[in-house]
Amino acid sequence: MAAPIGPYSPSVRAGDFIIVSGQLGVVDGALVDGVTAQTTQAVANLADRLAEYGADLSAISKTMCFLTDMSTFGEFNDAYVAAFGDHRPARSTIGVAALPLNGAVEIEAWAYFPER
Repeated sequence: MAAPIGPYSPSVRAGDFIIVSGQLGVVDGALVDGVTAQTTQAVANLADRLAEYGADLSAISKTMCFLTDMSTFGEFNDAYVAAFGDHRPARSTIGVAALPLNGAVEIEAWAYFPER
């Protein structure tokens, strides 16, 4: 799993919620190429963070997505839908000037997963 690239926690539990910091499309410390691949990998990285708590993508209630080029929204959306399957969390998608590592996509998530 990718180490954080800044002074923050990659995920935290807050009561019955797991909050996952923004995930880039990074594998083995390197950004993958293209919006589709970065979206797919960012969601896979979210899944890995949730798995640390025994949760999976179906626990996600809300995502916040960041794109450096809103003209790629359609491509991003297709990859997002493919990665999440039939699960549709609430979502915001925001255009930003830049992302760490020159990423094109970053996704953060809030998951509802009560402690057992």
